[in-house]
Amino acid sequence: MSEATPRTKKTQEVDWKKVERFLRNEIPELPEGEMAVRQFSEGYSNLTYLLQIGDWEGVLRRPPFGEIPPKAHDMEREFKMLEKVHPVFPLAPKPYVYCEDPEVMDKHFYVMEKKQGLVIDEELPEVYGSPEQAGPVISKNVISTLVQLQAIDYKEAGLADMGKPEGFMERQVKGWIKRYHNAKTDEIDGLEELEQWLTANIPVNEETTIVHNDFKLNNMVIDEENPGLATGVLDWELSTIGDPLSDVGSTLAYWGQAEDADIGINIISSQPGFYSRKEFVEEYAKQSGRDMSNINYYLAFGFYKLAGILQQIYYRWKNSEIEDERFRYLNKAVANLIDMANRTRRGEVL
Repeated sequence: MSEATPRTKKTQEVDWKKVERFLRNEIPELPEGEMAVRQFSEGYSNLTYLLQIGDWEGVLRRPPFGEIPPKAHDMEREFKMLEKVHPVFPLAPKPYVYCEDPEVMDKHFYVMEKKQGLVIDEELPEVYGSPEQAGPVISKNVISTLVQLQAIDYKEAGLADMGKPEGFMERQVKGWIKRYHNAKTDEIDGLEELEQWLTANIPVNEETTIVHNDFKLNNMVIDEENPGLATGVLDWELSTIGDPLSDVGSTLAYWGQAEDADIGINIISSQPGFYSRKEFVEEYAKQSGRDMSNINYYLAFGFYKLAGILQQIYYRWKNSEIEDERFRYLNKAVANLIDMANRTRRGEVL
């Protein structure tokens, strides 16, 4: 299933002339010519648009239309995070300007640089060759990029106030269990047992790093000719400071294998040549030097968290808040993810 923005019942528009006037006031070096706008078909949450004026390109991020929960879709926080991360991790897009003026747009938004390259989602670009050729190179690229991000001294980068490391995993686990139950629709075998296990075995990791919180292959931009070179890391909405292994668990949950049941997302890594999850963990351990003895917990939670994300979407579909028939069977994917999490905690996946 493609991760496209759900269609709401009420279509709303942006006055792009107002946005262009705002940008010309804030970014004096913009070239002459009319601004072209194209919405990216990605993400379940925030709306993302490509802006083009002459040879200049920028990317605008804003919350979805309609009512949104308090503190959700915080564009200002994301903008400030990029302001501090970009200088020490240039793969993060450079933020240009932030705006919360309701005269310009109904929601607050920001504009950042457009990273050049390819986003690998549904298909492997032909230029990379066969999966057997490109798979190992891309796999190692994903791992080394994550290790590079986690190696940054976040205190020196001025990011200490962008998260609360103490009790990070406890807040993550309890927060996602609460979100899941707020959107619960079906009874799923093994759910209660899994949640009890996750709650009873929350790890305390003394190491603290930047946590992207949505680190996966299709949130990376890859060089158009070299699959081993990352040119960008996107979608910093959930980024914070916390346990580095939580990012590994999330990435592994999205890193599907051929024998996996349907988990409701696009999976490229199931093709021959890509690392297995076990090989991914081994390479990450080699590059990072971290102890991976408790990785089953982080992967099980990664599956549970993905189940929670899909459950929230299915809940909105079932209650007719969004219209997209692809979401009709997301409850099946949620059940499969809960099963994957239980199999992981029993040591049957890695």
